[in-house]
Amino acid sequence: MRDPIRVVVAEDLFLIRDALVRLLTEHGFTIVAAVDNAPSLRRALAEDQPDIAIVDVRLPPSFTDEGLQAAIEARRERPGFPVLVLSQYVEQLYARELLADGIGAVGYLLKDRVSNAEQFISAVESVARGGTAMDPQVIAKLLTRGDARGRTTDLSPREREVLSLIASGRSNIAIARRLTISASAVTKHIAAIFAKLHLPECEDDNRRVLAVLAHLDH
Repeated sequence: MRDPIRVVVAEDLFLIRDALVRLLTEHGFTIVAAVDNAPSLRRALAEDQPDIAIVDVRLPPSFTDEGLQAAIEARRERPGFPVLVLSQYVEQLYARELLADGIGAVGYLLKDRVSNAEQFISAVESVARGGTAMDPQVIAKLLTRGDARGRTTDLSPREREVLSLIASGRSNIAIARRLTISASAVTKHIAAIFAKLHLPECEDDNRRVLAVLAHLDH
């Protein structure tokens, strides 16, 4: 039996913070700290050494991007440290920086699109295990800021179609239906995309995010 996943929660609104703590506790997570501001978050990350941080982007005292900045700093100090960001908005610049190392163990969910408890818990577990949990709207917004020219020139027109649908958050089955091809054909196209973009061997979820990031001008 594995030890419970130790979590730091950073959310300035009490009702949301309390709800997150209750939900995570009910599903077997251990809450090592629940804080409402960026300095307390930094202190908890340094002192409690959690397994994952669930962080609101905008925290006191500035209510700008202090939560996300603290998460980025934590990943610089502990490469691959799992971070799940919750936000009302897509903070493009810092979201790109959070994803840029390509290590995985990153999640970015829009608060109003987390439709149920099981979806959220699944995202936390995935990120804690080193996977990714990206809201399709986040990926789509990031994609608009990039320049694919010169990064994906080796892809065929069909492979670029598949990559575009990956960016919109479509599953393999959904891509197959959209393009009226078989699921096995989608799998082959995705394998070709990974190979042509020289993506490292890792979980497919991570490589799907990395493939989309290949569009971006880092």
